[in-house]
Amino acid sequence: MCRKKAPCTVALIVVNVAVFIFLSFGGMTEDAYYMLQNGAMYLPLLQQGEYYRLITSIFLHFGFSHLVNNMLMLGVMGWQLELVVGKIKFLIIYFAAGIGGNMLSALVEMRTGDFAVSAGASGAIFGIIGALLYIAVRNHGQIGNVSGQGILVMIALTLYYGFTSSGVDNFAHIGGLAVGFVLAVLLYRKRDTEFRSGIYR
Repeated sequence: MCRKKAPCTVALIVVNVAVFIFLSFGGMTEDAYYMLQNGAMYLPLLQQGEYYRLITSIFLHFGFSHLVNNMLMLGVMGWQLELVVGKIKFLIIYFAAGIGGNMLSALVEMRTGDFAVSAGASGAIFGIIGALLYIAVRNHGQIGNVSGQGILVMIALTLYYGFTSSGVDNFAHIGGLAVGFVLAVLLYRKRDTEFRSGIYR
């Protein structure tokens, strides 16, 4: 049986890579000021009405390793989720989680007064992980090739790494995770023919 395709996941990866390559020709993607000029998140500018940064920042990455790590996660997890919920619901979860993660991060910065330039798809990717976690629970701990236990371990390790490292927007991760989980509760409908021993039919 041939493997089903996930066109939205592939398209998102292509767009992220294309944006990174384009920006690499114009400057250093590790430079916060350069990224700010090209749509990264920054609370003072958001408060001035530049709300587009809630979305554009999702497609920006600070350096090659940041891009590769996020795209690998998107490829593996996004593929699983898109096959289960379909293209439209997948995109809703992805973008809503990315925006939600940015908003939670902004709210925390408003309280702390500690402003930082931020960018990356990880909030949206955590939304995918949150959605997969809920779906795995609904399907007795398994979704395709990913187990609910494996997802929990991944979440724990990623959050631990984030809170013990500098330069990681943990609240964007937490916000994205929560939005993805809630949206999966609202959007996911289990189909009897969806799973059989972890193999799609």
